[in-house]
Amino acid sequence: MANTRLRTATLGATAAAALLALTACSSSGNTTASSSATASTPAAGSASASASPAITGKVIVFAAASLKNTFTQFGKEFEAAHPGTTVTFNFGGSDTLAASIVSGAPADVFASASTATMATVTKAGDNAAAPVNFAKNSLEIAVVPGNPKGITTLQQLSSSSVKVALCAKTVPCGAAAVKALAAAKVTVTPVTYEQDVTSALTKVELKEVDAALVYRTDVQGSKGKVVGVDFPAAQQAVTSYPIAPLTHATNSAAAAAFTAFVLSAPAEQELAAAGFQAP
Repeated sequence: MANTRLRTATLGATAAAALLALTACSSSGNTTASSSATASTPAAGSASASASPAITGKVIVFAAASLKNTFTQFGKEFEAAHPGTTVTFNFGGSDTLAASIVSGAPADVFASASTATMATVTKAGDNAAAPVNFAKNSLEIAVVPGNPKGITTLQQLSSSSVKVALCAKTVPCGAAAVKALAAAKVTVTPVTYEQDVTSALTKVELKEVDAALVYRTDVQGSKGKVVGVDFPAAQQAVTSYPIAPLTHATNSAAAAAFTAFVLSAPAEQELAAAGFQAP
C-alpha cells in the first residue's frame, strides 16, 4: 500500500491537476460495497486543504470485479481526503455494468476491465468523458494450494480429467482467456462459464473445479486461498483498464475528483502493490 504521507502531501495537487485535465478533454457536460472510513479534516493550511476544491456528497462508482480489493481501499482513502464524501461501489462484470449505465442506472464513475466495454458507454450518446487507461492486468491459472492436479502448463487444461472454470466470453477476463488459448493453440472445454472473474476464482477456492483462468491480481488478492501458475500465452492477452467520470453523473465534481484520485501517483503505487501493471 502507498504511504499515507504521499497521499496527504501529493494527492490534493495531483487530483486538482488531473481534474482540470479531465474537464478540458471531456466531450460533454453484482455486488455492492460501500466504504465507511472515519474521515479526518486536513490541517488548516496543508497542501491538501489549499489545493483541493470542496468535494462533498455521495459518489457512485461502477467498477470491474477484479478491482474490488484495490478500489474498496481507494474509497476509504478518498473519503479520508475529502471529509463529507461517501463512495459507494457496484462491482461486477464490465459488460453488465456498461449495459446498466447505458440503460440509465445511476452512476458517477465507470472503471472497466476492457477498452471495448468502455467504448460501449462512450459511444452510447456520449455518456462518458474521455477515458484514461490507469492499469493493465494479465491472466494466470488459479489452482488450490498444493496444486493436486500438478498443473504447470496451459495445455493441461485441455485434459478431460481437469475441471476448468472460465469467465463468460462476453466479459473481459473471458475475452482474454479466449485470446490466450488461441495464441497457445489450446482448446479447453470448461465445466462452467462464470459472469465475472470473482465467481471463477470462487469455483477454485471451493474446489468445485481444478483450475480457472483469472487475473493475477485476483490470485494475489485471494491471500493464499489459491495459487497462480504463469504461462507464456498470457502476455498475448493483456487487459487494459480505462476509467472515466460519467457525463450524466449526479455528483460530477466528486466523480472527476475520484477519477483524478485513481490516476494519481499514490494510487498507481497501490495498484502496483496489488499486482497490476502500469498502463
